[in-house]
Amino acid sequence: MKMKISLFLMIFLSVLSFAQKTVSGKITDEDGVAIPSASVTIEEPGKDAILAYAITNSKGEYKVTFTSAEPSVDLKVKAFNQRPLTKQVSNSDQSLSFKMEGEATEIKEVQLKTKMITARGDTIAYDLKAFDSKSDRTLADVMKKIPGIEVNTDGTILYQGNAINKFYVNGKDLMEGGYGTINNSLPKDAVQKVEVLENHQPVKILQNKVPSDQAAINIKLKNSVTMTGRGEVGTGFGEPWLWNVKLTPMFFGQKSQWVVNYKTNNMGEQVENEGNILAFGNRFEGRRINATQNDWLNVENASTPNLPVKRYLMNSVHYVSANYLTNIDKKKEWELKANANYTNNTVERESNSQEDYFNGTSNNINIFNNFYTDKAKGELIFTKNAKKGFFKNTTSFSQYWNADRGIVDRRDTKNNIQSHGEEALESPTTSFQNSLSTIVPWKEKMVNVLSYLSYQTDRQTLSVSPSSYLKIPGFTPNTSSDFVGQSLRLKTFEANHSANIGFSTKGWTFTPEVGFNFKSTELVSDLSNIFSQGTALLRQYSNDLTYTTATPYGSVGVNYKNDSWMLYANFPVNSNNIKADDPLRSVSKEENKVTFEPSIFAQYTFASFWKASVNANINNNFGEINTAYSGFLMTSPSGINAMDPKNPIPQNNNKSAGTRLEYRNPLNNLFFNVNYRFSDAKRNLISNPTIVSGYSVMGYIEQDNNVLTNGYSTEIGKYFPKFKTNASVSYSNNTTKSNAFLDNKFFTNKNNGQSFGVKFNNTYFSWMSIDYNARFSRTKQTSVGDVVTNATTSGFNHNLALFLYPIENHTIGFNWDQIDTNTPDQKYHNGFYDLSYQFTWAKKKIDFELKWINIANKKVFENFEIETIRTTFTRIQLRPSQVMFTVKFNFK
Repeated sequence: MKMKISLFLMIFLSVLSFAQKTVSGKITDEDGVAIPSASVTIEEPGKDAILAYAITNSKGEYKVTFTSAEPSVDLKVKAFNQRPLTKQVSNSDQSLSFKMEGEATEIKEVQLKTKMITARGDTIAYDLKAFDSKSDRTLADVMKKIPGIEVNTDGTILYQGNAINKFYVNGKDLMEGGYGTINNSLPKDAVQKVEVLENHQPVKILQNKVPSDQAAINIKLKNSVTMTGRGEVGTGFGEPWLWNVKLTPMFFGQKSQWVVNYKTNNMGEQVENEGNILAFGNRFEGRRINATQNDWLNVENASTPNLPVKRYLMNSVHYVSANYLTNIDKKKEWELKANANYTNNTVERESNSQEDYFNGTSNNINIFNNFYTDKAKGELIFTKNAKKGFFKNTTSFSQYWNADRGIVDRRDTKNNIQSHGEEALESPTTSFQNSLSTIVPWKEKMVNVLSYLSYQTDRQTLSVSPSSYLKIPGFTPNTSSDFVGQSLRLKTFEANHSANIGFSTKGWTFTPEVGFNFKSTELVSDLSNIFSQGTALLRQYSNDLTYTTATPYGSVGVNYKNDSWMLYANFPVNSNNIKADDPLRSVSKEENKVTFEPSIFAQYTFASFWKASVNANINNNFGEINTAYSGFLMTSPSGINAMDPKNPIPQNNNKSAGTRLEYRNPLNNLFFNVNYRFSDAKRNLISNPTIVSGYSVMGYIEQDNNVLTNGYSTEIGKYFPKFKTNASVSYSNNTTKSNAFLDNKFFTNKNNGQSFGVKFNNTYFSWMSIDYNARFSRTKQTSVGDVVTNATTSGFNHNLALFLYPIENHTIGFNWDQIDTNTPDQKYHNGFYDLSYQFTWAKKKIDFELKWINIANKKVFENFEIETIRTTFTRIQLRPSQVMFTVKFNFK
């Protein structure tokens, strides 16, 4: 491992240091007047390949850095109404200024041709028309085809493999990270271009002071005032009768923007996730979270397959949301944003699993679920983002009224023992957060105050009937009762406050900071109608625990940025004070420890197109309340968890380091990146589950143990304009080595996963377009020690989307999803096919679509998985064949 790291670092450093030269100067006309926006390129003699480029600023100044082994290079200057200039210069650092001769040309015919990809500074702009096909209708359809950009299944947009930090429309951040609604419903015809803002610092007062390595997306519309949106109304044949309605009108003006969204269906589309926050900005904007429930208690859940959600989701969902932004002052510095959403959803799920544990236990489980989601969220945001100051206050409130049901048939295949259980969970949750951040200039310095408050209450009640269903080892149900019940209440309060002062000199910004973080969690629970070892004290089944963490800290942030280098680091010293009070057992634990947790990131940009970076960090955590309770807790009808009261407070020390090399050249449409990461997590407690007949009791042992992870990945993508094809290949290799216990038997587990991916899309032919994605994967798990295993699986999945345009305004579509899993003994093939016909009423821009989904009527998905302590073969119920007729249209 050390040899791999050393070799990678040697290559990394050699790339940085090899023949980097800089040429700078000024470009003027014959009268000595500066020429802005002139292009300066460096090329090797006799080769039609640009090594580096620069654009002159308003003063005519340029600076270009390049790497070449040649003794001399060609410098070329081009500007409008000037004669092009070429000069051979030595491969060395130098300052060169040029005067260009005016050249007036009589233009007989003018043809305007927009470049598909243009770059200026840290902004790369993509002309949307260069990448769309006749079948595309929304922004998301085209975004997936742009080189260097990916769109994950959850809607997250990645640039060069990393998540973006902002999503703007005409420079305004209406959605505050929840951009899925716009991405999925903004008509492509309303968009002029997509801009990638590299190294984007969203807080204006911090620009050129505190750098960022993340990119942002800005959607530039054709009109500064735009009323648009997308709608669909569909119905279909299936069991039950199918419906699909999507209505998303939008308005984007210079002073205000809004989006209203209503979506409902029972055909398997997971539209409720559009409200999730996908981009979080940075810490200077305060803290925002996707509020979720603390799901301590659960019914037994049917498995879900590694398939597109639409293949298996048996749903009935209603989702409504509204987002509004307006400027509330004349300077347009202050913004008021309000958003709200509501979800009502019912999901059915069914699966059958054969579990084979490494201790010899076997279990067959058939599970049928109903999940009921009922939740509402509201948020109010005041923001001022100006060069002379920053203010942001975010107040959010969430309420859940969720309920889950489960019907389970379980059979111990080794002893042929069967049981039947009916399970019910009620889980209301109330959540409130307020985040405040302000940055005020003070002389030559900046003062930043951050405050975050959060309060959440979770109440959960799990019941299992009949009580005889439970056969958890060591526990005996009270057969005089019809059910076993577990109740739980969790109250969590969190407060984080800090203040820092920043001052800058010669490109450096130093930010000393002091702060105080506090978190308190109260757990009250009771397990009823069950005995342990025949006799038991009631307190064994109850919890009354308070877990508090108080951390005052001091830190120094260091930031630096120039044309080539970007550095930011933080050096905090934390005084961690953790206390767990358990009055039921007269146990009180404390841990007071000072930790130093530095983090550093450095990036070097060279030869215009290359970026190289390294990062490293150390952090410590001392567990949460879920690792400290000592009373038995039935987190699921299949298992009971508890910590030994004598166990100390968990201490986890995590060290990680990584490096990245990135190349993006918009001049030849080539994008490339390679990454390596290593981490070492050291823990003082290790889990020790006891498994009998598929039921488990989770215990923990005090023993130092490590989880070592290292992985590398690479991706290269290129757009071929001549063939209108965007193609990329990717590879990743990740290895995790960890210590584990099973039934008091110790072993070391090693898991290696590899994957190779290919994707491309082509719109070369006027009568056809094609999108194709494929991924090959292989997983190998080996265990040595008291438990010995050696298991391997491989998989292949692909998606083919083919569209034919035989006649104008007529489209025939074919979609093929294939997911295969192979083991040394078995092969599982799962293929799904869809066929569609669409007629477009061009004058009204209305589409009429008839679609046959899952033509083969495949009703069951088969899969094999390797986990830490078992292997699992699963059969999962899927959506049957269905036919939909849909009318699609744009708003205005």
